[in-house]
Amino acid sequence: MKGKRYTEQQILSILEQVDAGQSLAEMTRLHGIAVSTIHRWKAKYGGMTKNETRRFRLLEEENRRLKKLVADLSLDNQVLKEVGGKKVVDPGATPQSQTPLKREMVGFVRLRFGVTERRACHQLGFWRSTQRHNSPGEEKDQVLKARLRFLALERPRFGYRRLHVLLKREGLKVNHKRVYRIYRAEGLAVRRKTRKKLVAGERGNKPPVSAPNQRWSMDFMSDQLASGQRFRVLNVVDDFTRECLIMHVGTSITGADVARLLSAVLVERAQPAMIVTDNGPEFISKALDQWSHEHGIIQHFNHPGKPVENAYIESFNGRVRDECLNLHWFQTLPQARLIVSAWHQDYNQVRPHSSLDNLSPQTFARLYQAG
Repeated sequence: MKGKRYTEQQILSILEQVDAGQSLAEMTRLHGIAVSTIHRWKAKYGGMTKNETRRFRLLEEENRRLKKLVADLSLDNQVLKEVGGKKVVDPGATPQSQTPLKREMVGFVRLRFGVTERRACHQLGFWRSTQRHNSPGEEKDQVLKARLRFLALERPRFGYRRLHVLLKREGLKVNHKRVYRIYRAEGLAVRRKTRKKLVAGERGNKPPVSAPNQRWSMDFMSDQLASGQRFRVLNVVDDFTRECLIMHVGTSITGADVARLLSAVLVERAQPAMIVTDNGPEFISKALDQWSHEHGIIQHFNHPGKPVENAYIESFNGRVRDECLNLHWFQTLPQARLIVSAWHQDYNQVRPHSSLDNLSPQTFARLYQAG
């Protein structure tokens, strides 16, 4: 049988009857309680009036409330100390980022301190609706994320615009803003070195090119093998189609070698009207001057210390350095030639060029010739 629960007023009434002379045996039989219970009530409420017990109960409730408040504040203080050293970001961040997610932090606080989701969200200043929200587009983005990661791994120096072009070529219909959102969320953004902007002086503009083979640009680059041996790369670019005509790797490239390589290109395509170079010793050599004279090609030299006058080849060199040379550690010269040759072919046939409406140089050249 379940025991009866007595209120304070009932307990005080029973104790008054006992004090008035009622026997304990009669009171225990009448109310169905044990003698030990009456003694326990006397120890707790003996000599107290109903007003005093009411005041005592209020004090106990206030004391219990204050204890709970102090415990909550102590727990909040512990939570803040635990997660205070970590930067809490919005839910849109990724596990690849250096800062943990708020969702992960909520789970950590619940597991570490045994609090409810409501309490953890309140302590971290996070909306419970956001904590429980699952975007319907997350599952759809998984395929796109995987493909974007693969392309970014394959071409680590491509930005989201060129990656978007590659996705479109594969038949994926996706908005560039969605690609950018996932690109940033996955931490794929390319870090670029910013250079100090100098005051630009007055420049003389060369006449614009309007057809292939009107003007070629030529320049050298240098790098080194793992052994420390230096090697050079000769680059030749058509300024109109942006095609890279020559990427020759060697430890010593003379003016005669340059003339020989250019003659090999003229076997397959028409000769240019002009070739733009700097004042390097290979380009001002007698061998190249004789070759230009024999073919009737104008050789235009930049002003000393003005590489920007040959902006087409300088831009190309920057892409070669960023996307090819800086990404590889060359053990031998044949390995360097193989890697540079592969990049050369990829640049001409696959890589989207922003100034060509995101077409590859060879595709642009074919479309121009066709119509």
